[in-house]
Amino acid sequence: MQNEFRDRQRKSYRIMRMIYDLTMAILLLGMAMVMLFADKLKVDRFIEIDSSFRYMFGAICLLYGGFRLYRGIKSDY
Repeated sequence: MQNEFRDRQRKSYRIMRMIYDLTMAILLLGMAMVMLFADKLKVDRFIEIDSSFRYMFGAICLLYGGFRLYRGIKSDY
């Protein structure tokens, strides 16, 4: 009885963590695309940031979003 409860608790934790990781990955990768392609999307007028900082921040978001996507797909918690 106790083991069944623990197994369900672990399974629900894994599912919640996987959903969280995948959601964060989508948000971070979306932010990376906006930052990297701001001039093509015509949002560079609204984002008044230096282009080198924008590209650096976009690259960091891309790397971290890729890591979160990998961790969410792997789901080894």
